[in-house]
Amino acid sequence: MGERKKIVTIPGDGIGPEIVREARKVLDKVCEKYGHTFHYEDILMGGCSIDAYGVPLTEEALATAKAADAVLLGAVGGIVGRDSWYELPPNLRPEAGLLAIRKGLGLFANLRPAKLYSELKEACPLREASADAGFDLVVVRELTGGLYFGDRKTEEVDGVLTATDTLVYNENEIRRIAVKAFETARKRRKKVTSVDKANVLDSSRLWRKVTAEVAKDYPDVELSDMLVDNCAMQLVKDPSQFDVILTENMFGDILSDEASMITGSIGMLPSASLAEGSFGLYEPSHGAAPDIAGKNLANPLATILSAAMLLRYSFDMDAEADAVEAAVAQVLKEGYRTGDIFSEGCTKVSCSEMGDLVCERI
Repeated sequence: MGERKKIVTIPGDGIGPEIVREARKVLDKVCEKYGHTFHYEDILMGGCSIDAYGVPLTEEALATAKAADAVLLGAVGGIVGRDSWYELPPNLRPEAGLLAIRKGLGLFANLRPAKLYSELKEACPLREASADAGFDLVVVRELTGGLYFGDRKTEEVDGVLTATDTLVYNENEIRRIAVKAFETARKRRKKVTSVDKANVLDSSRLWRKVTAEVAKDYPDVELSDMLVDNCAMQLVKDPSQFDVILTENMFGDILSDEASMITGSIGMLPSASLAEGSFGLYEPSHGAAPDIAGKNLANPLATILSAAMLLRYSFDMDAEADAVEAAVAQVLKEGYRTGDIFSEGCTKVSCSEMGDLVCERI
């Protein structure tokens, strides 16, 4: 007997509606194949919500999202022809909806995979040996604490303008993100690299202590510690050594962007933001690309892979997630490409054609 689940979809702005449509197509195919039932409900967020309600996210939309089992998001914002959204105060701009939904849904863990598909290795900016070795890692970043959320002030001290930002973490915040990292590693290659600056920072020393305690509950997962500056170097030297990288908010912000850049194709990268329990919000790492919106040119693969993450992390449907990821790999192997990842000798396809091709291979 299949499972019944409720998914809130947020098509959003720009190419969002097109890529979410293709991801839903793939999820429907999974239902058909595995006997599940997914019920969808759309909500507005971002620029489209500003146009309709004057705010980037309404209380009603947030309440609808909270009542779901998981949320799938396309993209919000974009500039082309819509400067009016960015004349608004920051708290009313499209991206403010993203911050509000993360906070409202209690999303404290951000998972950003970076995988180099052998078919796309030409796009990898690293030397050939690194590209040939390939890599498949995920950065697990703490999303609601640390330097970005601590007290901050700018004041005059003895006649000199002085700015202060505070980096605060307590052991509970560290423990819950560490648990997410170890649980993620269990679904992968069972290796966690915890990244900190413990040679300098007190917060990092606590991070290291608590992570080591959590590791005792996961004897099947290997834990190693690495300083953040070394990690930044190792990512460009030999990314294949990493499986799960666990780190705090600011380090994670920087390292996850570095990890996505070394794949060379941002149109391929999914992401997940998780709450306590199994709830999560899933979205592609790329933006709304307003210049190609409505033209059926967008690459839906990052959103389709985000839907695979939804199956894996919120619904615990590993076989179904594997099937979607294998279908994406197969389509690439057969030489089908959207414009952003196209190279000579491949077959160029539209956004909707790419969605159909993935469905056919599940």
